[in-house]
Amino acid sequence: MVSNIAGGSNPQHGAEPGTQLGALEAYAAQAHGYLSVGGEQLGQLPGLLRPMVLESWLRSLRGGVDPMDDNDGRGLRGTDLVRYRDAHATAAIMPLVDKLLLRDATSTGLIVVISDQFGRVLSVHGNADRVHAAAEAGLREGNDLSERRVGTNAVGLVVRTGRAAWIHGPEHFLQRLHQITGAAAPVHDPDGRLVGVLMIAGGVRVARPEILALVKAAATAAEMDLLLAAVRSGDRRSGADAPMPERLGLEVLGLGQPQLTVAGERVPLSQRHAEILLLLAEHHEGLSADHLALLLDDADLDNATIRAAMSRLRSVVGPNVFGSRPYRLLIPIATDVEALRAALDSGDADTAVRLYSGPVLPRSTAPGVIDIRNELRVRLRTAVLRSGDAAILSRWTAGAEGRDDAAAWAAYRATVDRDSPLYSQIEAKMRVLDRRMGADATQMQRFDS
Repeated sequence: MVSNIAGGSNPQHGAEPGTQLGALEAYAAQAHGYLSVGGEQLGQLPGLLRPMVLESWLRSLRGGVDPMDDNDGRGLRGTDLVRYRDAHATAAIMPLVDKLLLRDATSTGLIVVISDQFGRVLSVHGNADRVHAAAEAGLREGNDLSERRVGTNAVGLVVRTGRAAWIHGPEHFLQRLHQITGAAAPVHDPDGRLVGVLMIAGGVRVARPEILALVKAAATAAEMDLLLAAVRSGDRRSGADAPMPERLGLEVLGLGQPQLTVAGERVPLSQRHAEILLLLAEHHEGLSADHLALLLDDADLDNATIRAAMSRLRSVVGPNVFGSRPYRLLIPIATDVEALRAALDSGDADTAVRLYSGPVLPRSTAPGVIDIRNELRVRLRTAVLRSGDAAILSRWTAGAEGRDDAAAWAAYRATVDRDSPLYSQIEAKMRVLDRRMGADATQMQRFDS
């Protein structure tokens, strides 16, 4: 878990993980030199640290955190920790986290950390040696990773700011955390409250944009799982005085009826309402009535039709979900499209295939929806073909999208030993596809003649 030093220039505000790491490490090392003599000059030297990190360091200083502290504290241990963890809201997302993150952690040498909303570590997963090394540094089950307790770190920043964050090596306030890089994202409950933090941690490999994108995708998928868990447990609130949730969930992938989850209640949506909500979720800046009409129908819908559709949608989702002029969402919506796209952005084809339950609103003919559907289908298929992974290709070719995908079957065959019975089965399938394509070509020639 030791990070490498590489060349670079002064790190900029908002720099992506993986960029200018050598410079980031060198400047952070200089900043630690100022800490050793009291840290009073840090505020006058903003170029040494990313602004977000500098602000956190200054808070850590004011809070009396000792950068040389090598005692990770007693923390919550034993049966107390087990009872707390089992009763915590994040217990409901563990199967999903296992599927999306944990299964690969052991083989990659990375660890996955799950904390509560206060920064207390609920569990640490991965290769046993890596988990032990992380525990020695202070990433131990039951420990408090809040900024107040251990200074600047990815989990503590998420708890403090509510936004995804990454912290690399010497950007950590504590010296004992300098061999760790962490990328973390928040997990919210159906009402928008922070309930936990997911973090991928390890060495310099974590300081890559795709790792941060992966943990954000997993957090988004976890929020969808919490919405569904609330429905299954009957945790619903109703009545005119019930507060509007701060986050909604929208499911539009696959052949099933589109669903909106509001405060734990799953609401079936009509095709048109699902189209509108998806388009608004995709256009955070908002859409004018004219623009929305063009995205919904090639035939020029008039503004009166759009206003009527929006009025009916308000009666379903509530009056405070979106504004007008332009039409825009006032409450964030976590969509399964967003989770899938985040997995693709991270380069994680395995997660993307697992999340893909079918095309986006497959019965929709709205031009804007068709564009989203085609974009995701092309990106997913490209990711699958490029993966060269037998398990991913097997899952893809077993589904409706890949069942007749000759290129995918050819790529799958290339991953299988020639002496395997599976190789013969794939060959047989490819011969069927070849014959079918030949017959289709013959029919086309007859039609053209």
